[in-house]
This record gives sequence, C-alpha cells and structure tokens, in this order.
Amino acid sequence: MWVRKRSLWWLNKLSPFQLIALFYLSAVTISSILIALPVAHQPGVELAFIDILFTAVSAVSVTGLTTVSTVDTFSTTGIFIIAFVLQFGGIGVMTLGTMVWLILGKKIGLKERRLIMADQNQTSFQGMVRMVKEIVIVVLLIEFIGFLILGTYYLQYYEPAQAYLHGFFSSVSATTNGGFDITGQSLIPFKNDYFVQFIHMVLIIAGAIGFPVLIEVKQYLLKPSHKKIQFTLFAKLTTFTFLVLVVVGALIIAVLESNHYFAGKDWHEILFFSLFQSVTTRSGGLATLPISEFTGQTQLFMSALMFIGASPSSVGGGIRTTTFALVIIFILTFARGESNIKIFRREVHNEDLNRAVAVTMMAVITCFVAVLTLTITEPYDLNKLIFEVCSAFGTTGLSLGITAGLSTFGKVILMLLMFIGRIGILTFLFTWKKDRKSKSYHYPKERIIIG
Repeated sequence: MWVRKRSLWWLNKLSPFQLIALFYLSAVTISSILIALPVAHQPGVELAFIDILFTAVSAVSVTGLTTVSTVDTFSTTGIFIIAFVLQFGGIGVMTLGTMVWLILGKKIGLKERRLIMADQNQTSFQGMVRMVKEIVIVVLLIEFIGFLILGTYYLQYYEPAQAYLHGFFSSVSATTNGGFDITGQSLIPFKNDYFVQFIHMVLIIAGAIGFPVLIEVKQYLLKPSHKKIQFTLFAKLTTFTFLVLVVVGALIIAVLESNHYFAGKDWHEILFFSLFQSVTTRSGGLATLPISEFTGQTQLFMSALMFIGASPSSVGGGIRTTTFALVIIFILTFARGESNIKIFRREVHNEDLNRAVAVTMMAVITCFVAVLTLTITEPYDLNKLIFEVCSAFGTTGLSLGITAGLSTFGKVILMLLMFIGRIGILTFLFTWKKDRKSKSYHYPKERIIIG
C-alpha cells in the first residue's frame, strides 16, 4: 500500500488542467489499443501505427479527419468502438468518469469537482455533480431520439439492420460533432434528402451550442408556467452568437458560390446547401457536397468559421463562440471610447475579457505556426493547408482531401491541433501554469506607445 501511494504521489502534484490533459492522453492510448484490435478491422485490412493513432486522436477529439475510409477499413465491431470513443470524447472524460463514480457509489470530492470544472470550462464549484448528471441525460436522450428517427427513416434506403446501424452511428456522430461517417461519402448520398439534412443539423446544433444552454432550455421547458426562469448571460450570448454565425455564414456562402457551384440550382438547393455547410463548420464535419469544388474564397471563409468553432462546454473546438463575441464587442466598445463591456444589460468581468483576448491570440499564433510548418513539409497549396489546419483546430473534420496524403510529420501536426482544440486553448495554456505566491509589491508604471 505504501509503495502504491508513493508511486502515485506525483499525480497529487499536478494541477486540474494538467490532469485533464493527462486523462485525454490516456483516452487516446486506450482508444488506439481498441482500434488496433484485429476484430475492429475488415478482413485483410492492416493499419499502420500512425493511422491507428490518427484515428484515435480524431475520435477522442471528435474531429472526424481520417487518413483511411471508415466504412472500408473497420468492421461492425470497429464502428461500434469508434462510436463509443466519440461518445467518450464528446461528452467529456470527466463527465463520463464522474457518472461511473456515481453509479459505483463513490463520493465526489473537491478535487474531482475541480477537474469537472476545468473540463467543462466552468467558473464555480456549485452544482458540478448535478450538471454532470443533466449533461449525460440530455445528450443520451437527444442521441436516442435521433437514432429512432434516422434509423426508421433509413429503412427506405437500407435493410433493417443496416438502417438502424446507420441511424445509430449518424446520431452519435452528429450529436458529438464527430464528423465520422459510414457511407464513405459523408452525407453526399443524401444531398437531395432535406429531411436527413434537417435532422443532422438539429443534432449538430444540439451538440455544439453548449451543454449549459441545453440544460437551461430543458429547465425552461419543464418549469411550471407560473414560475419564470431567468436565462444566464452565457446562454443569451452563446445562442445569439451561434445563430448569427449560422445565418451570416449561410448568406455569405450562398453569395460567394452564386456564380460558381450554386449557378443554375434551385432556391431550395441553395438554401439547404449553404445552410448545412454553415452549420457543419461550427464543428460538425459532415458535408452534403464536395467542399473541394467550392471556390478558394468560400474555402477560406469556411476556414474562419471553423477557427471560431462551437460554444464553450460543448462537444466542439475552436476559440469558441463567446470568445469571438467578446473580442468583437471589445473592439466596438474601444472604438466608441468606452471602457466597460456591456451585453444584455450586464457588464463583463475584465478577467473574462483578458481570457478571450489571450485565447484568440494564442489560437492565431498556434494555427499560423502550424500552417507555416506544413508549407515547408507538405506539397499542397496554402489554401488547402489553412483549411486543414482550421478544421483540425476547430475539431470540425471537413477536409479538402489531403489528410491521407500528408507526411507522418504533417499528420502529427494535425493530431496536436486536434488535441489542443478538444481540451481547449485555456487548458493547454494552464498546463504550463505554476502555482506562485502573488507578490506584495508593484513596479512603477510607465506608458507604451501603441498603434
């Protein structure tokens, strides 16, 4: 017992952010072992180690970028394994881990609550365990409803067993914003089936808009009519920013492609094509058309949407919607000569604003370094590399078809981006943070010329 305690002493010295990164690395390791099992592969298929690791990182980070075809490479067992890993990565390591502890009757202590708070980007210990329960219940309920609807609807396309397998995997992949598919062509086979597209968009939005928003909506719907519920500033800002990005994104995509891919198409085709591509850039990764056929301008714009990503405390990556909103509002406020950030009759904490600026700058630097590195090692156009990097960082999964052709070094770069995108820039930054006592003195202040 003494030897066991001594061997694990170093775990107690790690910060919650370092432990979160360690847990996700452990999840990648376990997922790699499961994906490498022969029973997970189609007969006669052998995977290289780099492809196994890349698939594991992509699944844990719920990205969807792949170096191999999922349907041609993995057996039915392998497809269920990937679905399990997507579930694990989407809901979160600590969330599912906490549920296991609760089922086993374990007590959730202060340290576990700190880990949940770090994993879900929360700022308070209050209600952590209750939030975990609600997240799991809401997500599983959404996936189950999606499975029933899609599985039943797919009966017109597949045999019953295949129909419900496709319904199950589609529901999990869309809700977790995993981006994986077992059609071999994403949702392109359903490019004229607006019902399939609509259900997928609903599932993608449910997963990307943020767990706290879903919980607040659930509480609002179940609350007696005479009792009013006050939505938080986070829910308001997240929902507003999310919807604006979806609508504006769809409009700009429609305009940019009006004389190219959308030329000669009916209004309903343009509506669903542009709307779906805008929704999927939040972090979905599924596509109803070949993205490579879009113009370079549209691909660059979609790269920016993927860089922003989904909402905090959701299944998606990127800098997150609230970060983007705070930076834009800060710029507008500063341009008006004001100092306090006001949103929906509330003032924003300076600490939150500092975090938003730090996350944005760190993300820009990270993606810039990744793109610059890939231009040296990979024989592809700059536009394609930017798209791939933003897709990996935003844990989106959309691709211009160059992922499989990347060198081993290029694949490692994308794996790092997917991992950082999943745990979040803040968690990644704080893994290097050391506990230091605040100094009781200040140096003299001096102004610096800016601009």
